[in-house]
Amino acid sequence: MSAEGTSFKREMLATLPSLRAFAVSLTGKHDKADDLVQDTVMKAWAKQSSFEMGTNIKAWLFTILRNEFYSQMRKRGREVQDTDGAFTERLSVHPSQYGSMDLEDFKTALSKLPDDQREAIILIGASGFSYEEAAAICECAVGTMKSRVSRARTRLTELLKVSGESDYGPDAVSAQVTSGNHGY
Repeated sequence: MSAEGTSFKREMLATLPSLRAFAVSLTGKHDKADDLVQDTVMKAWAKQSSFEMGTNIKAWLFTILRNEFYSQMRKRGREVQDTDGAFTERLSVHPSQYGSMDLEDFKTALSKLPDDQREAIILIGASGFSYEEAAAICECAVGTMKSRVSRARTRLTELLKVSGESDYGPDAVSAQVTSGNHGY
């Protein structure tokens, strides 16, 4: 393998955790996300000659993953299958800790966003892309990406009923206990 091929492989492997996280956010299931990442890596490997070394491989791979996801969605239609009961289980099982409950609330709110807003907030907020990079991945204008992120943040705030900083983290009683300030 050439030095360039080794470098490509190394950079691609370094991006796998971020790719997987993005895939999970799109698919909602870890097994489907793994399949999507595998399909992405296979396509990227086959098309590595079209990648220009020195450019942003993460953005290139995210674009491939996103396009592959939407191609698969078009093939499958909008059908929701729950043969193993995983979706139903997530609706009926309550987490035992506040952090878990907050995370579940956030996931639920995130799932209620329109696809374009969810994708934008994940690319910018969770994956660390700049607005320019995210816009390139989604093949839209930077202003469109900024608007999607703004609308997503506003909607998440509404869905999560966040009105201020006190709505984040532990409640007042838990905060006193964990800080050691027991009011004595």
